Amino acid sequence: MLTLYNSMSRSKEVFRPREDRRVKIFTCGPSTYRRPHIGNYRTFLYEDVLVRYLEYKGYEVQRVINFTDVEDKMLEEAVREGRRPQAIAAEVGRRFLRETAELRVKLPERIARASESVPQAVSLIQRLLDRGVAYWHRGNVFFDPLKVKDFGKLYRLDMTRWPKRKVRFKKDTYNGLRWNRGDFILWHGYNNGDLSVWDTAIGKGRPSWNIQDPAMITEHLGEQVDINCGGVDNIYRHHDYNIAIMEALSGKSYANFYLHGAHLYVDGKPMSKSRGNIVHLEELEAKGYRPCHVRFFLIYAHYRKRLNLTAASLDRAARKLDGLRSLVAELRAGGGRGASDPRLERLLARLPKEFERFMDDDLNVGAAVDALSDLLREIRDSFHPLPPAAAKRLDAELARIDGVLQVLL
Repeated sequence: MLTLYNSMSRSKEVFRPREDRRVKIFTCGPSTYRRPHIGNYRTFLYEDVLVRYLEYKGYEVQRVINFTDVEDKMLEEAVREGRRPQAIAAEVGRRFLRETAELRVKLPERIARASESVPQAVSLIQRLLDRGVAYWHRGNVFFDPLKVKDFGKLYRLDMTRWPKRKVRFKKDTYNGLRWNRGDFILWHGYNNGDLSVWDTAIGKGRPSWNIQDPAMITEHLGEQVDINCGGVDNIYRHHDYNIAIMEALSGKSYANFYLHGAHLYVDGKPMSKSRGNIVHLEELEAKGYRPCHVRFFLIYAHYRKRLNLTAASLDRAARKLDGLRSLVAELRAGGGRGASDPRLERLLARLPKEFERFMDDDLNVGAAVDALSDLLREIRDSFHPLPPAAAKRLDAELARIDGVLQVLL
């Protein structure tokens, strides 16, 4: 029985979807003003393992991942580079698709884009205005968190510290602040010289970052999902904003589960542009690591635990994976004779059971891989080379398991 750690309850819960055998998942995608780094891919990879394991368990997964291609940071980057925002987004998007393919991340056939969901964002803003939780102010539209029940419940925000006077925040980002205590923007009214402008039913302007996810969620998944995923930084503001908007629109609970992955550090320090320690996939490839090494390194550690990238830790992961792959190849080759031994059959039957035992415990990939490694070594030490029937069964079991891990075969 699959249990997942729910950030809303701060506890592990048995996973049950709203609809039998069907799961709706929203996963925050990359902001396309700057190319994704290894830390971003850690988030996308734990989400990939989640999707693949749900499918392994027999669920039909309907997933949305988005490109955030309309926001303040994108426009600032476009001005800095002297380029059109669309050109930057297209270049970053192509790189993301290429690198996720190298890392064997399974993406939906179609990726939602904020720039393509502007009419839906406008429709949602109109509904929020009609409900009285949003309002116009000097050509912009703001959301009043005090008009919705339990605002900040994911973060467990202390609302007693909310200012008595009206405070409005009209930027998509807030200079590193975890919380801006005040009304947040939904619509940027047109200013002369804006690079991204749409002529809509509520006038010229562009949707804020805060309304873009709800627009894409409602357009592609509806008003409710089973799981909402992202990085741990999304617990500050972003996902509570999504919850407030979605539940103000529908009057229903938005998501049953909230999953958040921990950050990747580099040599013990947070990855940041100011520190100059941002690491990209191609830089690791240039040092001789293959994409499978990087994928394994990023998924082996539990997704909720902080992971430290060092030369030594990546080397250890690469050696561990290379050894495991050699062991798998050795066993798959077969070459033995005669019928399969009953004890061998029992060991082979334990492979999926051990894998599922640990994966069902909040996607504990590392423990699952270690259990598989121990079983495979026991099989090799006692029965190598395997008889044809046993080698064929091993191949089938590992192929199914590697449908989730994507590193063994």
